[in-house]
Amino acid sequence: MKTTYKFGLLALLAFAISAFTVINNFKNSGEGGYKIGDKATDFKLKNIDDTYVSLSDYKDAKGFIVVFTCNHCPFSVAYEDRIIALDKEFKSKGYPVIAINPNNPAKYPSDNFENMKIRAKEKGFTFPYLVDEGQHIFPQYGATKTPHVYILEKSASDFIVKYIGTLDNNYQDAAKADKHYVKDAVNALLDGKDISVEETKAIGCSIKV
Repeated sequence: MKTTYKFGLLALLAFAISAFTVINNFKNSGEGGYKIGDKATDFKLKNIDDTYVSLSDYKDAKGFIVVFTCNHCPFSVAYEDRIIALDKEFKSKGYPVIAINPNNPAKYPSDNFENMKIRAKEKGFTFPYLVDEGQHIFPQYGATKTPHVYILEKSASDFIVKYIGTLDNNYQDAAKADKHYVKDAVNALLDGKDISVEETKAIGCSIKV
């Protein structure tokens, strides 16, 4: 009886240690993604001009508008002009756009690196368009859609997540959008005010893994 009892305790202890390890690894892997107020880890990703871009490269930036987007998704295509407009409006104010393509090009060849270069040239992207090779970055952020936006505020050497979600409330027609979440959030940060809407639901295509 005592042997059985000891065996049961050892089995329970082993299970508890295993569960703790799984949970700890889950947290450290970034699964679940960032929440408002979290510190975002810097990255070093390949740009369409074959250079590598990191957040820390932008010494004078006050923050960033990080957009997970791609070539093929109709939602991403519908928002391209608005993303360009955000970069033109806020880059000079310290909040440049950084676009990241998170998709697996083996699943969607139209999202491969060469086609990213073509699309950026066609649309006249004014911002870096980076490839998430190995798909390591989007899970850290918790991005699930294209497009999916994260506004980061620079604080010393940290990058604090201030907004997560969609760009506005009408992906089909920019003229009919009456809630401009990203624009309003960046303007609030620039004015030193609280962001009224910190999180919205991203509307778009699922990220292809």
